[in-house]
Amino acid sequence: MSISKSYFFALLSLLAITQVNGQATKTPFSTFGIGEQYGNALVNNQGMGGVSVSQPQFWYANSQNPALLVYNNLTVFQVGVVGERRTLRAADAREKNTGGNLNYLTTAFPIKPTKWSTSISLSPYTSVNYRLSYTEPVINGTDSINVIESGEGGVTQLSWSNGVRLTREIAIGLRASYLFGSILNTYQGQLKTSQQPINYPAAIEERSYVKDFAFSAGFSFSRDSLFSRQKYRLSFGAVYDFATDLSTRQRTTIYRVSNVDDRADEDTLSTHKGYISMPGAITAGVSLSRGGKWTIGTEVSYRDWTNFKSVNKDDEGLKSAWRVSLGGEITPDAFASENYLKRITYRVGGSIEEYPYLANNNSVKDIGINFGFSLPTGRSSLDFAFKYGKRGNRKENIFEEDYFRVYFGITFNDQWFIRRKFD
Repeated sequence: MSISKSYFFALLSLLAITQVNGQATKTPFSTFGIGEQYGNALVNNQGMGGVSVSQPQFWYANSQNPALLVYNNLTVFQVGVVGERRTLRAADAREKNTGGNLNYLTTAFPIKPTKWSTSISLSPYTSVNYRLSYTEPVINGTDSINVIESGEGGVTQLSWSNGVRLTREIAIGLRASYLFGSILNTYQGQLKTSQQPINYPAAIEERSYVKDFAFSAGFSFSRDSLFSRQKYRLSFGAVYDFATDLSTRQRTTIYRVSNVDDRADEDTLSTHKGYISMPGAITAGVSLSRGGKWTIGTEVSYRDWTNFKSVNKDDEGLKSAWRVSLGGEITPDAFASENYLKRITYRVGGSIEEYPYLANNNSVKDIGINFGFSLPTGRSSLDFAFKYGKRGNRKENIFEEDYFRVYFGITFNDQWFIRRKFD
């Protein structure tokens, strides 16, 4: 058995016998929709600002555009984790939070080399983790209520992707994802001033169980041997995420909290089924590369969230969202036997994004700078990426959030399913 296969099966065994617990970082921005989305970019893509929808690669799977799987002629296995630190600032307050989570598990292998490749992946889709506290006046009264809103959970996606080459330059792909998970939202209130001898906080808990399928289609056009020296490749890619209604079951419970934080007098108010309507999205990009030496690319994504509806059929007042990213990578000399630094792949990128929600009646923007590198180990690699970003600003949105993310991934490449000619 090769070294890559040994590492692969050792990692699978470790994951099978070890319970891996992760917690996304707390942020008030995860209150909207079904939580904060992770995206499908792998660590090597994160180093380029998330650019990958138009980038053919031989050594890495592509989790964003299934059409680009046709370039995987080797079996690829990738695992990634992410850790981050966020600093939330308001006019007179500041809060820091840290957290981490498994980012993805994905494998891709050719069914018919250069013609048809398939991929299976497991990754978080959204995360919910927030805690808000504020004071509300009692209607037609003189008292006020201390309110605490909190949320946790999220949605996970298990995806199966296939890419098929139609011609030498054109490929198409389809991804089917099973989305599942639960989201817990709790609203707790307590009278700020009360003449009652015992003043128990009362709470309402809404737990939503999500499970359903979502589908995406990908397209790729790539032309080689361009320009004067015929060493360049120009590629175009696009992915469309179809709108879908996620089957959801919601249970609403009311209870009071004792002075030792125990639940008492719990009662189920309602249990009903409904749907979370997720709107469609489109991402398109273009990239230019020269062999395995360097690549530069850009992409744009758009999603109209005005069609989003929660399980209660409430319109959350969301609007359209967009994202623009630009990035590149360079490998000085992939075959330099005496200089390891030249075999390292270096990456840099950046992005700007506008979210579908408003804060203080103003749009919220996110600006990020990315960089990263891959350390080659034979046909495999250790992948690193870093991102510093800022979301919102205190002048327009009352509060702003600075964050720093660290991505780490391991990539294995090997030849599997090869028929032996000699025994």
